[in-house]
Amino acid sequence: MRRGRVHLVGAGPGDPGLLTIRGRRVLGRAEVVVYDRLVDPRVLALAPRRALRVFAGKAPGHPTLPQEEITALLIAHAERGRRVVRLKGGDPFVFGRGGEEAEALAARGVRFQVVPGVSAAVAVPASAGIPLTYRRLASSFAVVTGHAADDAAEPDWARLATATDTLVVLMGLARLPRIVAALLAHGRARSTPAAVIEQGTTPAQRTIVGTLGTIVTRVERAAVAPPAVIVIGAVVALRDHLAGRDQERRRRARRRQAATSIAVSTVATAT
Repeated sequence: MRRGRVHLVGAGPGDPGLLTIRGRRVLGRAEVVVYDRLVDPRVLALAPRRALRVFAGKAPGHPTLPQEEITALLIAHAERGRRVVRLKGGDPFVFGRGGEEAEALAARGVRFQVVPGVSAAVAVPASAGIPLTYRRLASSFAVVTGHAADDAAEPDWARLATATDTLVVLMGLARLPRIVAALLAHGRARSTPAAVIEQGTTPAQRTIVGTLGTIVTRVERAAVAPPAVIVIGAVVALRDHLAGRDQERRRRARRRQAATSIAVSTVATAT
């Protein structure tokens, strides 16, 4: 019997155009696709029509499949000789449990390959006009999760508050008040620029800008919903010089979306 293989593929931060060429090629040969909640449907449509699609997404506080069952599913299909794609938002090794899945596959002797993806940690701030590093302003950045798992330690906010120039928080919207309070308590200034970017890299992208002293109130008033990326640091202020490009960026995004939809339709028809 043919030996199966699992590809852990990063689908990127939201915009289907940010899926890598390699990721698209692997997805186009898949027999089974196990995909997450934030994977754009147009990316999923690149898989062959006959491929089995299994939803393994997790909404905040409401996991659809326990991680152990997801891993067991990957192993079971691979051991039956199938080409399996584990399609994950962003990059599979950045807060996506890709490392845990790879470890389990290796322990079982299942062949696997990692296909890196564009991480939301970098792409979403960039799409909002916020560079994470900038000469004279920021020579370092850290990426942390704002949603610690039950068996994982809370991020060390005492160290993070002043240890890095730019701080990027993923999956932290629900805990924004708590995160801000911790950073302020450990020495980060209330005047520090901060931004929350909703639906980053998509035509629905929205950016709320303030400071650590105001960002919680502004986000609440704007009724921001996940997915959202939080950026804290002096580089957020640079967006003032780049804000004029937002409208054109969104127009381009809409054009890309329309073009991608046509391309996906063509691929789906061909398969």
